[in-house]
Amino acid sequence: MTANSAAVVNPADAPISAKLEALLNLQRIDSQLDEIRRVRGDLPEEVRDLEDEIAGYEARVKRFDEEISGLQDQIKQRKAATKEAEGLIKRYEEQQTNVRNNREYEAIAKEVELQRLEIQISDKKIKEAQYLIEQRNTEANVTRLRLDERRKDLDTKKSELDTIVAENEAEEKQLVAERETAIQPVEARLLTAYDRIRGNMRNRLAVVLVRRDACGGCFNTVPPQRQADIISHKKIIVCEHCGRILADVEGRAAVNA
Repeated sequence: MTANSAAVVNPADAPISAKLEALLNLQRIDSQLDEIRRVRGDLPEEVRDLEDEIAGYEARVKRFDEEISGLQDQIKQRKAATKEAEGLIKRYEEQQTNVRNNREYEAIAKEVELQRLEIQISDKKIKEAQYLIEQRNTEANVTRLRLDERRKDLDTKKSELDTIVAENEAEEKQLVAERETAIQPVEARLLTAYDRIRGNMRNRLAVVLVRRDACGGCFNTVPPQRQADIISHKKIIVCEHCGRILADVEGRAAVNA
């Protein structure tokens, strides 16, 4: 290693005071990011919910369109079958004029009857399909109206969110970059504990100071001896009540006096 090379310090080997200072710095940055994101309120979640709802409506409209298309195909097939049956009936009736006996006549008459039955069935199926198409068109139109309303709502929400994001975009990017730097000196196990504690706290505070003899997170009293232990920085100490990391005591000189 040359004289100009910087020694790489393992975060696990850093003194407790340095570890706590790194955690406090990370908490400061995260709190600023939390505040920026808090301004957005429920807008990001509302946008996601609307996008999911719109996707559901779009899928429903697509299913209606596919079903209607399938029913229209059935109608075409039934109309083609009717036309074919009518052609057969005409042919059979022409054949009846040239029969040689009653057996041939009756056989042709049965074929005519079967084709007429086929026409009746086709007419019934066509009417059923037309009724279903009417129903599906009504349902599809109602869904499209709701879809249009939700799209307008989404455009409004996205516009509001984009405005808020744009106002804080530069600051947020800077803080995100600072956070990437701030986590480097934090030991992996401490970072895991920090993230876990933050996730469990409503105010997202994982690392706090003792202020006016109380935990800066839950405001329960911290005894003087425990404050002395915190100030000594010999080990990581957490609040007995809320589990937050107690990094230091504000106005520590008063405790040492």
